[in-house]
Amino acid sequence: MNIIIPAIGGLGLFLYGMNLMGAGLQKAAGDKLKKLIEVLTNNRFMGVIVGTLVTAAIQSSSATTVMMIGFVNAGLMTLSQAVGVIMGANIGTTMTAQLIAFNLTDYAPLAVGIGVAIWLVAKKKRLKYNAEILIGFGILFIGMDMMGSGLRPLSEIQAFKDVMISLNNPVLGMLVGFGMTTLLQSSSASIGVLQALAAQGLISTNIAFPILFGDNIGTTTTGLISSIGANKTAKRAAIIHFLFNLIGTILFMTILRLPIQALVLKISPNDIQRQIANSHTFFNLINVAVQFPFASLLVKAAEKIIPGTDEEDEFASQFLDLRIIETPAIAIGQVNKEVARMGNLVLENLNDAELLFVDEDYNKLEVIFEKEQLINKIEREITEYLVSLSKASLSDPQHHHVDKLFYAVNDIERVGDHIENIAELSQSKLDSDLSFSQDAADELRLMFSKCKEAFSNAMIAFTNTDFDSAKKVRVLEEEVDRLERENRDNHIGRLSHDLCITTVGITFLDGMSNLERISDHSFNISQYVLDEL
Repeated sequence: MNIIIPAIGGLGLFLYGMNLMGAGLQKAAGDKLKKLIEVLTNNRFMGVIVGTLVTAAIQSSSATTVMMIGFVNAGLMTLSQAVGVIMGANIGTTMTAQLIAFNLTDYAPLAVGIGVAIWLVAKKKRLKYNAEILIGFGILFIGMDMMGSGLRPLSEIQAFKDVMISLNNPVLGMLVGFGMTTLLQSSSASIGVLQALAAQGLISTNIAFPILFGDNIGTTTTGLISSIGANKTAKRAAIIHFLFNLIGTILFMTILRLPIQALVLKISPNDIQRQIANSHTFFNLINVAVQFPFASLLVKAAEKIIPGTDEEDEFASQFLDLRIIETPAIAIGQVNKEVARMGNLVLENLNDAELLFVDEDYNKLEVIFEKEQLINKIEREITEYLVSLSKASLSDPQHHHVDKLFYAVNDIERVGDHIENIAELSQSKLDSDLSFSQDAADELRLMFSKCKEAFSNAMIAFTNTDFDSAKKVRVLEEEVDRLERENRDNHIGRLSHDLCITTVGITFLDGMSNLERISDHSFNISQYVLDEL
């Protein structure tokens, strides 16, 4: 128990510190991570750079790979782009091992103390995020020290020595590394354990190398598990990650192990922790350099392993994937895109509603009902996604934006409901074989025109944080209210002069009421933007 308790506790602190530091880095980076991904083009080399930087920020190659699978699954990234990012993620993950090798344990309590002090007194959120980075950094090293202290007595246990001797078998060592990373779901954590064992003199470089290579294969299991339930293209992205690390491991086990081992021993002859960190870095840098020119072959191999095409997606949304929530700033950007898409569908239905209700193009009836079902499904999926996203590690501005998205999605869906009401009124008008007078039709066209302009500007305002468009909606909403009052008075006049029959008059008034409500919801959407002023 004197070994197990501090070893497990130290590992727990190490993982918590790594996650806290990564969360702090993400929140401090904010939308910069989103912009990094947006920089990604078909340029595969740029993908490597983006993958490296994002992984260094979120402290997990597994998280980056899972996020890439989410992008591929959502159709936002091609396999060709994903290959570069996956390669870069492998480089980015070496930062943790290099950090550990500095052995800053003596300064860890000071880092935690300073970090907590800043966190308690800081008013600015950015300072609090930086404090979280510092606290995570300190806890990581405290965990490493506790883990090392717990493991130290193992050097006196003969059974452990015998196990270590058996690991001189490279294949067995590789399997141990694979199993350890698969269990911990983090190559950084398993390499941290390896460095802790090495610091206590419990393993040699000969033993550490094969375990380290196995770690690199084990880290691909997170992506493989994540791809279950994804489309075929996303599964291929996970397979590419596995093939990339497997080929690299075979290359190092058979050809490059001894030259790289000699190089790291020469660079850091008396520091085994640094030797492990450098070996990890060299493995991934050389692996990328060797396989980068053949990335297209990795794509073809993945397509052979996962053949066929994707069946029609059961989800209505196009930009949402739970895997992307690993990086909230990017996930929020994806929700913004889906909300904009939902708004475009509603606007299409509003255009069709005018043709149906005023111009009596009854071919639009079924089109509107079918599109409204799609809009309702998208609304449910966005809402469920936002619930999951709200539980992620968000900064205060991100929490505020998620709240606004909840409200805006509800207002957009209500606009869709009012359009559906107008379609149902059209169905009733068709069944009764009724038509509007020319004056009533002209008044409705003007109302539709103003409502379409209001809703369109509301969506532009919300999607682009466009204050000018939001202000236009306020003016249009007042104009719609005025038109609705005038049109009601005009219609009552027509009824009193027998220029319109009562039945179609009720349909006219109900249509006006629904249009006025569409304008109200457009105003609500614009207010979420104007509240930022």
